[in-house]
Amino acid sequence: MLKKVLVANRGEIALRVVRACRDLGIQSVVVHSTRDRDSAAVQLADESVQIGPPAPRKSYLNVAAVMEAATRTGADAIHPGYGFLSEDPDFAEICEAEGITLVGPPAAAMRTLGRKQSARNLMASLGLPLLPGSLEALDADTAGKLAQDIGFPVIAKASAGGGGRGMRVIEGPERFTETYREVQANAQMLFGDGSVYLEKYLSPARHVEIQVLCDGHGNGIHLGARDCSVQRRHQKLVEESPAPGLPADLIAEMGRRSAEAAVAAGYRGVGTFEFLVGPDGSYYFMEVNCRIQVEHPVTEMVTGVDLVAEQLRVAAGEPLRLRQEDVAFRGVAIECRINAEDPKRDFAPTPGKIEEYVPAAGPFVRVDTHIRPGDLVAPEYDSLLAKLIVWAPDRPAAIARMRRALGEFHVTGRGVKTTREFLLQVMEHPDFAAGTHSTSIVDEMVQALSGR
Repeated sequence: MLKKVLVANRGEIALRVVRACRDLGIQSVVVHSTRDRDSAAVQLADESVQIGPPAPRKSYLNVAAVMEAATRTGADAIHPGYGFLSEDPDFAEICEAEGITLVGPPAAAMRTLGRKQSARNLMASLGLPLLPGSLEALDADTAGKLAQDIGFPVIAKASAGGGGRGMRVIEGPERFTETYREVQANAQMLFGDGSVYLEKYLSPARHVEIQVLCDGHGNGIHLGARDCSVQRRHQKLVEESPAPGLPADLIAEMGRRSAEAAVAAGYRGVGTFEFLVGPDGSYYFMEVNCRIQVEHPVTEMVTGVDLVAEQLRVAAGEPLRLRQEDVAFRGVAIECRINAEDPKRDFAPTPGKIEEYVPAAGPFVRVDTHIRPGDLVAPEYDSLLAKLIVWAPDRPAAIARMRRALGEFHVTGRGVKTTREFLLQVMEHPDFAAGTHSTSIVDEMVQALSGR
């Protein structure tokens, strides 16, 4: 087993990893910016190292500072959480060169699967269904011709994108070239790579993902499906497992093919294969997330598997403790992301100081958070305040429990608004209650709120 893990992240995921380390008897080191010096993760960790000012590029994305902290504290592994360095193959290569274990996939697998374009190529070779589109980056003129061939609407996606960033739906030929070049410029700014490819845009559709877990010995399993269709600007607000309305044999097929593809790519650790599912039940591969997901708790709640602990075990070289037939799915879990955002202003971030925090509680209610009264919701970082997760034997009971939990949950502060009320409206939406919602549900709700 690993002896000391450096946590190269912040917020609730840093706290989550520290707790998993403590459960397994592993020492933890948390690196932090000056802004986060008094954070909950820093206070719970065995050690902490300040690595820079609040700006992420000068702290959490400062590879030299992270590696120096790992060397200085004697850490034998680094857990990058999600975001920041978690899907950076160059960082993975540096860890390999320095003899430090990365709690994540090997650099080669991350390079292949972490880029949407190369992942699509691999999945095409393995026979996974893809939406019509390109298997390589395109210039604007070539993309325009392809869009005419496959039919509008289409979606332009940054090859190096992730987390819902670097993509744009294009409804028709008007301003296609201008919009496509804007996506290229945005991709260059966000990811340092302006390559963009094109894909048919499927609507209405469900966003469904498969959780996979692989070891370094050629074994891979899946842990079921999550529905992530409730999202704004391609970023998720509500997740649940299992995906409602999908037949068990379809989920099993998607899971089996995802696990096989992960093993074929030499993957190690936890990862997520993301799909679009059409109204007729047809499914299409979209991308792979080479890291732990924000929404991993819903999978943990229905399987009883501690995914972060399994990450650490696999990183230590242990073979999987589970076979596919050992994975059992019980009940329904739903997660709501409580973000410091104002839904009435297109989910604009609302930084400020937290004055009151009252978490939800009761049977089968889980809150993953790092916030406390007096904490600053800093403008430099992601707006996620907490993840509210519930479990129940069936979906109607899970929705009812989530409504109750959201009613109990309160965060107030100077300038801080949250998504809590909006999430309550999602729970009460008839399409969500019926499990017939699609990725357009949030846009439709926002339009109704604004009277458009």
